[in-house]
Amino acid sequence: MVKRLIIPTIWLAISLILMAIWLPAHAGELTVEPDRTRLYEGEVLTLTVKGSTKIDINLSNLFDFDISSLPSPDIEKVTPDFEILARNQQYSIRTVNGDMVGEITWTYQLAPKSTGEITIPALTFKDSVSRPVTIEVVDGNPPDQAHTSRDSFIELSADKAEVYVQEQLILTVRLFFRGNLIRGELSDPQHPNAIIETLGKQREFSRDRDGVRYRVVERSYALFPQKTGSFNLPAIRFEGQARDADGSLRFLRDSATLFEVPVKEVPQEFSGSAWLPATNLTLAEAGMPPTLNLKTGDNLTRTLSLQATGLPSEALPPLPDSVPEGLRSYPEEPQRNTSIGPDGILSTLTQTRALVPVEAGKLVLPAIRIPWWDTQSDSEKVAVIPAQTLNVTFADGATIPSPAPTDNQATAAETGSEQSASNMGAATDGGRYWQWVSIALAGIWVLTMLAWWRTRRVTSRTPANTDSEGAGNEGALFEQLLDAAKEGSTSTPGLFVSWANLRWPGHNFRSSKDIFSVVPAADLEQELDRLQAHLFSRDHSGGERSNKTWGGSALADALKQARKKEDDPSSETGLPPLYPNNLSV
Repeated sequence: MVKRLIIPTIWLAISLILMAIWLPAHAGELTVEPDRTRLYEGEVLTLTVKGSTKIDINLSNLFDFDISSLPSPDIEKVTPDFEILARNQQYSIRTVNGDMVGEITWTYQLAPKSTGEITIPALTFKDSVSRPVTIEVVDGNPPDQAHTSRDSFIELSADKAEVYVQEQLILTVRLFFRGNLIRGELSDPQHPNAIIETLGKQREFSRDRDGVRYRVVERSYALFPQKTGSFNLPAIRFEGQARDADGSLRFLRDSATLFEVPVKEVPQEFSGSAWLPATNLTLAEAGMPPTLNLKTGDNLTRTLSLQATGLPSEALPPLPDSVPEGLRSYPEEPQRNTSIGPDGILSTLTQTRALVPVEAGKLVLPAIRIPWWDTQSDSEKVAVIPAQTLNVTFADGATIPSPAPTDNQATAAETGSEQSASNMGAATDGGRYWQWVSIALAGIWVLTMLAWWRTRRVTSRTPANTDSEGAGNEGALFEQLLDAAKEGSTSTPGLFVSWANLRWPGHNFRSSKDIFSVVPAADLEQELDRLQAHLFSRDHSGGERSNKTWGGSALADALKQARKKEDDPSSETGLPPLYPNNLSV
């Protein structure tokens, strides 16, 4: 009984395997069926081709069967007009008049290469020939009412129809699709003459469009065109696959192009040296005392913040650092920060300085003015911090030291001592005794003067010792300065001043101008000026770049040459002391 069941089962299994093996047979029918005859540019056409062939069960080719060797229609005929994105094939077996007939179904995903009427030529499979099929490809994106016939489509929008050079343009990309997306790739905007920043993470939500429920992926970008003229963004493209409720896969593909955006030049009436097109720009100050009353030696920390909406932080110029005589400035490294706000890029430049008044009187901090261009009102505006006057008085105990006694005063004092001793000796019995007393008093006075002079020398060496300790970091700071110079960083001028104070201590340089007045270096001064022009000149920030080239290697070489120079003691002649006489030490 068991043998009777096993033998039919084996033959049934062999029959099922051999049913999928084709052998030469009589020609069958070949049909070509597109899923639609009218589609929009960027959509994908699904083409189904069905053919049949007679099969024969033959044990000799059972184990030599290779599915890749099976024939297929000459679908390559469509490649001049279509791009073949994917292909698939299926088999089924049926019996016709006692013969085994294999039916083969090929499915192709085709992307049209052009618009208009495109003809799929007659395809052949063995001896079978299909009929030509005409497809109409419509140019442009479909109207809203036609979205119901699309599986996926892209929508692009911009917040402005035209912009100034380096002005922010917000681009919004939305991908609509139906079904469950199992694979997809949406390209990011790219342009050789624009700075492009992603505005946060993408959003995903659902939306109804003409009675059809779509899933939507939304991305936002901030674009900053760097050249005037017409701004043409390359097409945004999408390719993917989605699975329908019945489990079938659909190939999705679409592209969309943003309209041409005119990019305008910097207005002639703009008066600033650095071009700043923004929707908002503010200049704030913190750390100043409410009454502006100070004493010599007080440590005042002043913080200036420049905040702009619609500009990257790298575009913000350095804040002015001029201070009056009698006020020493110790700047920290500027801090730049870029964040995402409701209106796009929000950038901040923060500059903190320690200010120490060393002279009494009225010290005027000059006004700070930052011209910028309001892109909403299309007019120039100026961010201002008004001038402020500091009322500085001497600190408690800080008095002008009395001058040392002159020789005449010392002689008078000695004479007075001698007269006093002589008078006192006359009142007693011995003038010789009082002479020794006078000599002792004079010796004590001399010792006092020597102690006072030695104290002054120790005090005067204190700043030099401090500078010596800081000189240990000169090498590391110089390497940091070289890296910034080679990269063309905006922090280079500040690092140069900090390094110079370590290299030549005791001068308290506040700017490169102060440095070059002590240590002349024409090549270095020229390269620093070229860096400033490269970073913050109007030519660099405007529509056309300056014809003058600038390279960081030349500035780095000039810095190395300046470092090799030995300190010139004569250059310190006439320089102001580290601590003025009217400041308590």
